[in-house]
Amino acid sequence: MKRFVLLLALLLAACREPDRLEAQDYDAFWLWAGVAPQPVLDHARTIYLLEGEVRDGEALRFVPLLAQPPRLRDKAVWLVVRTDTLDWPENAYERVFRDLETWRAGNGLQGVQLDFGARTRDLDRYAEFLRDFRRRIPPRYRLSITGLMDWSANGDPQALAKLEGVVDEVVVQTYQGRGTIPGYEAYFARMRGFPIPFRVGLVQDGRWVEPPELTTNPAFRGYVVFLLEPRR
Repeated sequence: MKRFVLLLALLLAACREPDRLEAQDYDAFWLWAGVAPQPVLDHARTIYLLEGEVRDGEALRFVPLLAQPPRLRDKAVWLVVRTDTLDWPENAYERVFRDLETWRAGNGLQGVQLDFGARTRDLDRYAEFLRDFRRRIPPRYRLSITGLMDWSANGDPQALAKLEGVVDEVVVQTYQGRGTIPGYEAYFARMRGFPIPFRVGLVQDGRWVEPPELTTNPAFRGYVVFLLEPRR
């Protein structure tokens, strides 16, 4: 029986596509609203949970997306807020900071991550928003943001330098929708000297081969995998 199990495991390993990302090989994950938890979360060390959104429209407002705070004592947990605007109403700040305090109980809470698709040409304005956010947030919490690969290729070095000491990490997204963005290798070749500690955001079942520049980059801190709802 043991010989059969070993043979089956070897056959399954041989069937794996060499560049297909397998979530079980990683230990940090994004879990978005509407995506069911997966078994890989059992061995996760870090989880970024989408807690709510600040939405633009007829009325700026914070929209909660979790029914109740998590209880994950053995994980490093980040409260994620997605936003499509930098013009936050005061009650959005108040809600996020209140929820941080609520999440502290029963969790290894690290801080808050802001998910905002800042265009490269708007990095100066985003840096101003983040400096203000950092001043408002209690100092015991860390600040993480998501970032675009284009920042490393076309971003103003002075604008990027303004984020140093303001944010604790950037998670650079390498995917769009359910697929990996082609040509990601060229972007990471330009990230030598990136001024902020960064992780690389991957998408479950996407294509990924680790560029050699990553393992030698002193600012590289690992990966975060965006979990997907299985296709029906």
